Amino acid sequence: MTYRAKLRAGLLSATIFTSTALALPAMAQDAAVADDGNAIIVTGTRRATTIMDTPINISAISADEIARQRIDDVRDLADFTPGLTISDTGPGSTGSIVLRGLNASDVDSGGVNYDDSLGIYLGEVPLYYDFKLLDIERVETLLGPQGTLYGLGTLAGAIRYIPNRPNVDEFEGEMHGRGYAKSHSDNFGYQVDGMINIPLIRDHVAFRSATGYYYDPGFIDYPLLIKTPGVSLPQPSGPDSVSLADYGANLRRRKDLNFEKTFTTRNQLLVQTSEDLKVIFTYAFQRTKTEGAQSNSAGVLGTGKYENASRYEEPVNRRAHLASMEINANIADIADLVSTTAYTNVRVKSRSDNTDLLLDLDYDYELFPAFSSWNELDGRRKQLNQEIRLVSRHGGPFSWVLGGFYNRQKYHSDYAEHTPGLSDFYGITGNPDDLEYVSYTKSKITEKAIFGEGTFKVTPQWQVTAGARYFKYTSDIQGALVLPLLGDPLSPYDVKAAGGKAKQDGWVWKFNTSYNFTPDLMAYATYSKGYRIGGPNRVAPCPDPVPVDQQNACALPNEIQYGPDKTRNAEIGVRMQLFDRKLSFNFDVFHIKWEGIQVDSATYYGVTGITVNGGAAKSQGFETSFQFKPVPQLAIQGSYSYTDAKLTEDVPRIITIRTTPNNYDTRPKFTQLDALAGDRLPGSAKNSGSLGATYTIPMADGSFSANWTATYRGNVISRVGWDRGYGDKIPSYVLHRAALSYETDKYSVSLFANNIFDKYAVVSVGQDRSRIGVNDGVAVRYYRQTVLTPRTVGVEARIKY
Repeated sequence: MTYRAKLRAGLLSATIFTSTALALPAMAQDAAVADDGNAIIVTGTRRATTIMDTPINISAISADEIARQRIDDVRDLADFTPGLTISDTGPGSTGSIVLRGLNASDVDSGGVNYDDSLGIYLGEVPLYYDFKLLDIERVETLLGPQGTLYGLGTLAGAIRYIPNRPNVDEFEGEMHGRGYAKSHSDNFGYQVDGMINIPLIRDHVAFRSATGYYYDPGFIDYPLLIKTPGVSLPQPSGPDSVSLADYGANLRRRKDLNFEKTFTTRNQLLVQTSEDLKVIFTYAFQRTKTEGAQSNSAGVLGTGKYENASRYEEPVNRRAHLASMEINANIADIADLVSTTAYTNVRVKSRSDNTDLLLDLDYDYELFPAFSSWNELDGRRKQLNQEIRLVSRHGGPFSWVLGGFYNRQKYHSDYAEHTPGLSDFYGITGNPDDLEYVSYTKSKITEKAIFGEGTFKVTPQWQVTAGARYFKYTSDIQGALVLPLLGDPLSPYDVKAAGGKAKQDGWVWKFNTSYNFTPDLMAYATYSKGYRIGGPNRVAPCPDPVPVDQQNACALPNEIQYGPDKTRNAEIGVRMQLFDRKLSFNFDVFHIKWEGIQVDSATYYGVTGITVNGGAAKSQGFETSFQFKPVPQLAIQGSYSYTDAKLTEDVPRIITIRTTPNNYDTRPKFTQLDALAGDRLPGSAKNSGSLGATYTIPMADGSFSANWTATYRGNVISRVGWDRGYGDKIPSYVLHRAALSYETDKYSVSLFANNIFDKYAVVSVGQDRSRIGVNDGVAVRYYRQTVLTPRTVGVEARIKY
């Protein structure tokens, strides 16, 4: 490739907005984001199409951009995807992802491990897990409902990881390493990964494997860990500070506990008789371990910006297995058949400081001077799904997609709370593990759907698309709980289980049209309906009847399940290329109505978090991006999005706070406030954007490039009615990153820096400020602030063969 061609490819592989129509056959649906001299190829419409032929809103990040910006997983995508807000809550979870403001639940300091408001696909397999972006061809983000094209129904949109597929023609290999130092950390971090592609039978069978190991050193210290639970005093010198003598007798410190250790591998076997029949077998595995949260304690007991006041280490062990079989077949040049069968098994085991939850519920456990508590959770999610899709390839003015989808998800969790020493304090025998609360829940959700859409080209420039989807799901849950401190058995499996069932069906639809005024100017409009299925709240159902005057944390019959919610999405967009295609520009405006919204609430008994339906909301705004190449050596790209998301109906009694904030003596302990029409929705930035420039010159046998990128995230509120409900308006921030790179066809070397100016910023919070205070002389540490990763400086190298 010539130097000029390399520059063009580099520019066109930058983050882009695209849109879709219907030209190339579906058998090419894993085609690369390629430079044909004029356009980039994407496959979000289930066909390989060029930029100017794509009338839906897609953001595509290529492999080159993933490498250049050091995008390791989904948490790094938001900086380069307009309309997307992701709070990096550390390696203990996937993180919190919000598309176009469609979130009504409180933000959280620890993120989440599952979210069904959007679909996340690895190849053709739907999942919600932060697999590392190793050997990925590109990442596509589709904004807006996608239920007429994808098996997994989506309320807000979909994110697709498109992996590089096995190559049956030639041997390939690649090794990559990265080493770096991080501010406020005592250790160095590193990443080592590699890819190998082996054509086992040329033209017919190939194997491809990508494997890597990540070690991030962490930067959050835990200075107030208890030496001997149940004996040592968690707060030995009062609620304000700790003396040196008391510290030495009762407490200990561990540094950088939010480290990350991740092993990941993805292995594919391709068997093909010809280009008309291919079968791909995939097995992927990933395990992530950490021992602490990426949050501080807002100064409790004198802790600092990068210190957490928890009394216990908080380890998380996450692992995922994925096995799939994908069949691609050309049926008599009439249609392409794509069949995907997949099984996903995700397990998350965690332990965390539970003391503040029990202090917040105010059971007077704090009268035991050495009182502390820790909990353990073992959650297992098993998902089996089958999707069959037919995509027309017969040519002519009419084209179509038709598919069927089946998804079964089983979830099982075991949860226990321990209170070391409390049994002896109360004179209780037969409870050697000091169990205070133990529960289990089992749930199963089964979803079936048929979907499809058809496109008619009225003229070569004008197309009209209509689509529909019918879905039906059932949801079952059962579980039980015990309170051993009150004389219950030690195991919830020894008592009668309770549960409930729910089911729902319905239709969603889509209408889209676009017109290509010239090869470099296209406008499109979409009106579509999205949905998200309901499901079970993973809280043990209450016994019937509920014991009077007894502490409890359980779900009443009306709290066991929640129903689906729906969106109606309207948007108009335009994309163009100007000045002999030196400037590419994309712009869209959108308006979304959201009904029956799923929102966080709490159980009547025990104030345990659940999801309920209530109210309506709207989200409206615009998104824009551009790429400009004024001279062959310089590429400038930028993006900006504005999202105004707010409630349009009151939601009664949905915001739970302490009745008298920061006061633990008042009864009743909690009250619930109304969310009001006009309240801004939490979790997403109203304004966000990025601006970057890359300058490239030839040098020896390769090229030397310098890149600088600035990203902006506007303020985010932590809960609806944040100003009344003791929430936060999390401030905005700007970050800078840069890299100097030398690259040839065989190898590359780079120096890089992220968060160059070591910006300190809060990205999310846990609990609300009414939970800050002193309970019977004990400082409550419930409120947390998740913080941004500090400055990181390092070197990386890549070699291909």
